[in-house]
Amino acid sequence: MTHYKSIGIIGGMGPAATWDLLKKIVEHTDAADDQHHIHTYIDCNVSIPDRTNAILYDAPSPLPSMIESGKKLEQMGAEILIMSCNTAYYYYDELSEALSVPMLNMPRETAKYLNYSGFQRVAVLATDGTVKSGIYTKELNALDIEAIYPKEEHQRLLMSLIYDGIKHGITTKKELPKAELLNILNDLKERGAEAFILACTELPIAFDLMEIDANTIDPTLILAKSAIRYAGAPLKDTPWYP
Repeated sequence: MTHYKSIGIIGGMGPAATWDLLKKIVEHTDAADDQHHIHTYIDCNVSIPDRTNAILYDAPSPLPSMIESGKKLEQMGAEILIMSCNTAYYYYDELSEALSVPMLNMPRETAKYLNYSGFQRVAVLATDGTVKSGIYTKELNALDIEAIYPKEEHQRLLMSLIYDGIKHGITTKKELPKAELLNILNDLKERGAEAFILACTELPIAFDLMEIDANTIDPTLILAKSAIRYAGAPLKDTPWYP
């Protein structure tokens, strides 16, 4: 049997997003049986401090806990690391320097995919921390893709959907603000958005629950596929960007 590189997930940011990332790795690996899937280690470290609070309000930094999780996964045998939180990639440089195995960068992988797919202007739906940090703007602009963001009042609704909805454990579409979210998407489309990056790992979960049909880009899925390819395993759905 072919040996694939093992994957380590720095998880717990949040638990549902961690599960979603693993699910997508499993679903998109072309495996004939259990033995042809990728050995994946997970540290669902729910004690990692909130990333948005740390970035915006000088709350405790999540970096020490993230480094601790990464080192734990290295000791377990992980040969490549990924994280299940977009905002956490604000700390990517410091985190990757503290670890001894490679770490993929979700915003960067997403920008590479969008560039390969020919997008020129995309909307970024994310937490306040991700928006203010500029991590997606930086990676998109580096590939000549323009990033646009929701209006202030729309951003507040997105934050409520993320924190009061999915992170709070709401899992039925009746309790989620579908009509309001569709208004946000329509506004962004009128402003020129060719696609919508779901740049918070709770958002793909929310969109699936609400059965929203829009031209969305799921960074969690892109990261999962990139990790599969880096591990040396075959993807179910090819081609993928170079």
